[in-house]
Amino acid sequence: MNRSKTRRQFIRQLGGASLLLSAGNIPTTAAEKTHQEEHLLEVTRHSGPADTVRIAGIGMGIMGYNDVNTALQVPGVKLVAACDLYTGRLERAKERYGKDLFTTRDYRQILDRKDIDAVIIATSDNWHARIATEALAKGKAVYCEKPMVHRIEEGLPLIATHKSSGRPMQIGSQRVSSVAYAKAKELYKAGEIGQLNCIEATWNRQNALGAWEYTQPADASPETVDWQRYIKGKPAEPWDPKKFFWWRNYRAFGTGMAGDLFVHLLSGIHFITGSNGPDKVVSSGQLCYWKDGRDVPDVMTALMSYPDTPAHPAFQVVLQCNFVSGLGETGSLRFIGSEGVLEMTDNGFTIHHHKMSEAPGIGGWDALETYPKAMQDQLMKQYNTRWSAAQREATSKPPTVYKLPDNYNEDLDHHTHFFDAVRTGKPIVEDPIFGFRAAAPCLLANQSYFDGNPIRWDPAAMKIVS
Repeated sequence: MNRSKTRRQFIRQLGGASLLLSAGNIPTTAAEKTHQEEHLLEVTRHSGPADTVRIAGIGMGIMGYNDVNTALQVPGVKLVAACDLYTGRLERAKERYGKDLFTTRDYRQILDRKDIDAVIIATSDNWHARIATEALAKGKAVYCEKPMVHRIEEGLPLIATHKSSGRPMQIGSQRVSSVAYAKAKELYKAGEIGQLNCIEATWNRQNALGAWEYTQPADASPETVDWQRYIKGKPAEPWDPKKFFWWRNYRAFGTGMAGDLFVHLLSGIHFITGSNGPDKVVSSGQLCYWKDGRDVPDVMTALMSYPDTPAHPAFQVVLQCNFVSGLGETGSLRFIGSEGVLEMTDNGFTIHHHKMSEAPGIGGWDALETYPKAMQDQLMKQYNTRWSAAQREATSKPPTVYKLPDNYNEDLDHHTHFFDAVRTGKPIVEDPIFGFRAAAPCLLANQSYFDGNPIRWDPAAMKIVS
């Protein structure tokens, strides 16, 4: 799936207006109808209570700005504070949101303010659990970027803190709120592709920005960046602008390809299938091109085994990321079943239909031709007597395509769901349990890569199996 396209869509101002598009056939020519059936996905967005929700952004980098900008499109949301460890981003926040905006390099000053209802946490991964825990304890609602945690051992304590706090907490994998995923889940559950057996998912890139070599400011220094606060809780080390501005490239601060991209793919997979996660994870990869000091791979593949449960049959998941793809940014997510394939796309999804014949095959690329002619005739007679023409026929039909309306924004829906929960107590669409179950297998993929061993996981208890 094309992330850059999602970001372009994000810029469009949808506001909080109600948008309703009825599902149904899109008019097509007679020739087109013989190839596929198309449907427009239904989108309904109703403005909820207008009570003002006062928010603060903690971490005003790329995702911090994107999240804040999206949140401000939800009616009744007001930004009152921003936190970042780089002074230039605080200056930019005042330029963009007003000179009276409260800014700080210490997130605790934000958590201590009584006039802040919710915080958006978009820091480096290593700070997610720590800040979220303190924010919940201070009575703040929390929107936290994925992955929810930096280390496996942070997951269950954060879930416990969330439960005891009684405050809403949502994780930022926006496709969980997409109407395309909701409709895909409905059709998957209805048996449109038969019995699921495998899921193939990729997310590939081929440029410096895609490989996280982001533009660094000209004034980056220990004077403009609070480096000591950034590394707090870790062994002392000298100032390194790459580790601050390119933090995804370093295990001490980020979670690499798995934590950035695998987690998006798994969030969608878990939402559609209703799965709690795999019970075995193994991964492999290499660092072959982006040798800029990073200590994470730029090519990575993970294989995850999902056990048979009441929610779904056993199936395999293959995840792959390649930052030297040879084709630019490309991606795919395919749910492969016994009667078809559900393929998610940038603007919806397509279901391809094919059902095997009830009868086994005979002839063609077969051993039949190697037998004596009399034996062939005997076997063919027996086959034709046992199986009717209908039973011998594999069935197929044109693909069914579901499309999102122009300018649909899943990010806005995700934030709308969050603020609905803040105002009304409605259930969160991606709570910490869901968020941890999506993040943990990705962290295990990293662990398997670095340790060179498969890892067993209990997806129900959310614990590594010794």
